[in-house]
Amino acid sequence: MSRRTPALTKPLLATLKGQRQSVPPMWLMRQAGRYLPEYRALRAEKGGFLSLATDPEAAAEVTLQPIRRFGFDGAILFSDILMVPWALGQDLSFGVGEGPRLEPALVDHALVALQSVPERLEPVYATVRTVAAALPPETTFLGFAGSPWTVATYMVAGQGSRDQAETRRYAYRDPGAFGAIVDAITRMTTDYLSAQIEAGVEAVQLFDSWAGSLSPAQFERWVIAPNAAIVAGVKARHPEAVVIGFPKGAGGKLPAYARETGVDALGLDETVDPEWAAASIPAAMPVQGNLDPLALITGGETLDAAIDRILAAFADRPHVFNLGHGILQDTPIAHVEQLIARVRGTA
Repeated sequence: MSRRTPALTKPLLATLKGQRQSVPPMWLMRQAGRYLPEYRALRAEKGGFLSLATDPEAAAEVTLQPIRRFGFDGAILFSDILMVPWALGQDLSFGVGEGPRLEPALVDHALVALQSVPERLEPVYATVRTVAAALPPETTFLGFAGSPWTVATYMVAGQGSRDQAETRRYAYRDPGAFGAIVDAITRMTTDYLSAQIEAGVEAVQLFDSWAGSLSPAQFERWVIAPNAAIVAGVKARHPEAVVIGFPKGAGGKLPAYARETGVDALGLDETVDPEWAAASIPAAMPVQGNLDPLALITGGETLDAAIDRILAAFADRPHVFNLGHGILQDTPIAHVEQLIARVRGTA
């Protein structure tokens, strides 16, 4: 096993382990992506998204691009949350100008008809090993996976949707069948994150992009319970593992998520009032977030004011500065540079 740089010399990892920094470390969700000209050039060269994400050399290059350009404190693995359903046996495609598609959609097909193909995840682990060997020693390497509810919405419907109505109906109509899908995702995700850690990531994030679409009872069943199972499973294999939970849209259910899932840190989306979060989330828990990606696009005084409010709200606890969701394609690079300078006090 390769030697790891101690957490104390890695500001992001130290913060996720509960050590407050005088200057909060930062990274941005989707920081490796389409707002960067170097990413657009490489994607044009490689072709489709899946070809890029399953080419370890290219995916490692994409992961490293924002570190070279901006010097973020964390590098996030370049991949996709739908790698798990692909490994569970669904066909995955990314059409030009369209979102991802999974076939067959499980609303019309039984889970047991799928044949798992876990070797489809091997290129991801190769990417992790390549990036881990190339990162600066002070940079924390973050892996990730989609949370079971969000991944299940794509598996059931075969594609994304605005309100996840088809999957929500399915979960109410046949909770046994839907529970089997969630259980399969939970098992595969536990293996997947554990393998990422073994390959070289130092912390992992669970993305639950559609957590906000559920009622409280359904949130407890389909968000909290499976995420708690993943956290417990990963930590059973890797007791020092650090897990960030990001249940987007959870709102008032965030304190319960923080208490019951066992995550080490909590990501907050842009709709969460940071002052409310600071008062409502367990006092010792590190938080991550939660700048509105549209404020970053706006820039100027609007951006400075939004940054300052977040920094003030979380000044007394471990805080990782981040966006409330992924960086948008039309974000000016100059505004990212403004953000970094403001957070780090070099403006």
